[in-house]
Amino acid sequence: MDVMARIEKSLVAAVALADRPGCPPRLSAAMQAAVFPKGARVRPRLCHAVAAACGDDEPAATDAAGSAIELLHCASLVHDDLPCFDNAKLRRGRPSVHAAFGEPLAVLAGDALIVLAFQTLAKSRCSPLRLAQLIATIGDAVGVPHGIAAGQAWECEPEIDLSHYHRSKTGALFAAATVSGAAAAGHANPEAWRSLGEKIGEAYQVADDIRDAASDEEEAGKPVGQDAALGRPNAVLRYGLTGAVSYLHDLVADGIRTMPPCAHAHELRLLMEQEAKRLVPRRLAASAA
Repeated sequence: MDVMARIEKSLVAAVALADRPGCPPRLSAAMQAAVFPKGARVRPRLCHAVAAACGDDEPAATDAAGSAIELLHCASLVHDDLPCFDNAKLRRGRPSVHAAFGEPLAVLAGDALIVLAFQTLAKSRCSPLRLAQLIATIGDAVGVPHGIAAGQAWECEPEIDLSHYHRSKTGALFAAATVSGAAAAGHANPEAWRSLGEKIGEAYQVADDIRDAASDEEEAGKPVGQDAALGRPNAVLRYGLTGAVSYLHDLVADGIRTMPPCAHAHELRLLMEQEAKRLVPRRLAASAA
């Protein structure tokens, strides 16, 4: 079974918990809408790629880690789209969860997905030591002091360090993906993979800033121009459009340089380079070609 099939199979099994008798049907539907149809699944793919590079000797642990990270990412999107944050009506080209199901169910669906991530880990068939490492790593990535909840909260502060904001809001789950992939596969030092995830995560957030400034709603699959409208810090404002694209590629190159030695370095490098190209809006990529 290829990686994407493994990821989807694991996510379908996880979200099926909400389909059991007794669960409110509209909550179940809202959770399904948040996770499916699939996005790029970048974070679980990165988790699986690192696990493969480290041997992937407990596939069930890798599947659970990748699913937990993606469920947390989907939950963060549901909350990001809420009227109190971005007030976005579209996500992946479809109505956002709060637009389709109402604000109360969107809040609850996001909350339930966060808990589901840890339910998924708890139900996984992996060694106790690896499970403990995964829970600690992924929990740190979503909470405080440097997880995605803290990253979102920086938008409420009067002054923000852009790099710190990016590392928390976006980089935290990418770092969790690389560290968790190594931990799931029993790597002796999973933390050695953290820098790779942090660099790629920051690059992904810079790419998101670029798309917000230079893409259109159809291509992005969500409203654009949000950073400017809401007065939020972003890489385009700091570096300019061309400078932000250059910075994105520098971050990817830096991430590749931090990779620990591994048997499948080429596959990892190719994945990261492909993602960097995919995230640059078409008109910018065409002009740079």
